[in-house]
Amino acid sequence: MLAIVIPYYKLTFFDETLSSLANQSNKHFKVYIGNDASPDDPTDLIKSYKGKFDLTYKKFEENLGGTSLTGQWDRCIEMVQEEKWLMILGDDDMLDSSVVNAFYKNLDVFKKKSKVVRFASKIIADKTKNTSDIFKHPVWEKAEDSYYRRFKGLTRSSLSEYIYEKETYLKHGFYPYPLAWHSDDKAWLEFSENTPIYTINEAVILVRNSSISISGRTDNEDLKNQASIKFYKYLISSKLHNYNIKQRIFLMRAGENEILKSRNLKMQEWMFLIFHHSQNFEFNSFKKLIKRFIKSILNR
Repeated sequence: MLAIVIPYYKLTFFDETLSSLANQSNKHFKVYIGNDASPDDPTDLIKSYKGKFDLTYKKFEENLGGTSLTGQWDRCIEMVQEEKWLMILGDDDMLDSSVVNAFYKNLDVFKKKSKVVRFASKIIADKTKNTSDIFKHPVWEKAEDSYYRRFKGLTRSSLSEYIYEKETYLKHGFYPYPLAWHSDDKAWLEFSENTPIYTINEAVILVRNSSISISGRTDNEDLKNQASIKFYKYLISSKLHNYNIKQRIFLMRAGENEILKSRNLKMQEWMFLIFHHSQNFEFNSFKKLIKRFIKSILNR
C-alpha cells in the first residue's frame, strides 16, 4: 500500500493539496500529516476532509523544519505504519486525479526492477496559477543520467514527484544538507541502488513555484550554496565512475564553480579536485585546473 506523507507548515495552498487527494480515482492510500508546530492551525481544514480518504494527523510541539528540514521529513515518515511505498508531498503541491491509480496500474511492471518511481510534472505559478508544459522522462533511466539531465538544464525534479520503497529509505535516509537542498537528489542516487528509475508519464504531479517556498525564495542563497558545495563533493568522490569523461569534467568544474560563488577555494579543496582530475585525466582540463590553482596561490 502507498503512504502519502505531508510535512505540513503552510496553510496558503493546503486546501488544494488535500482536495487533490480527495479527488483520486483510486483511494488505496493512506495520508500522514505532520504539523511542524506551524502558526497556521490546519485542524478545521483537515476535519472537513474526514471520510474522504484515510488520514492520520499529528501536531509536533517543536518546530524542526527551521533547523533540519530532513529531520521533519524523518519524523513524519515515522508515523507510517505497514505501507511499503512512500511519497513525500509538499503542502502546496497536488496530484492529478489519476496518480494513485497509475501507480497501482504499473506496480507489477516495476516492483521487482526499480526502487524509485517518478511521475511527469507541471509547474504552477503561485500568483497567476498558470501551468507549464508537462515535463516527461524516459520510462527507464539510471538515476545518475537523470541527475545529469537536470544538471544540464534539460529537465527538472522535486521531492513530491517521487515514490520509493520504505525499505530502501530506512537503509539510506535523507542526508541533512542545509535547507534539504539536494537532499532529494542524493536520495534518488542512493535509494535506486543501481536499479533504474521508473517513470509513469501518463499521470502528473503539480509542483507550485511559490515565493514563500525554499526554492522560490532569494534570501537563502548562502545556505543553498553551502548545500550545493557539499553535494558536489559527494558526487565527485562517490559517483563520477557512473559518467563518461566529458561528463566527469563538467561535474568537477561545476563543483569548483559552486565554491567560487561565495569564496576562494581552500587548499584541501584544490587538492581534492587535483586528485580527482588526475584520476579522470584529460590533458586540457587538467592543464587549465593547474593554471587556476597556481593563479589562486599567487593571488593570496
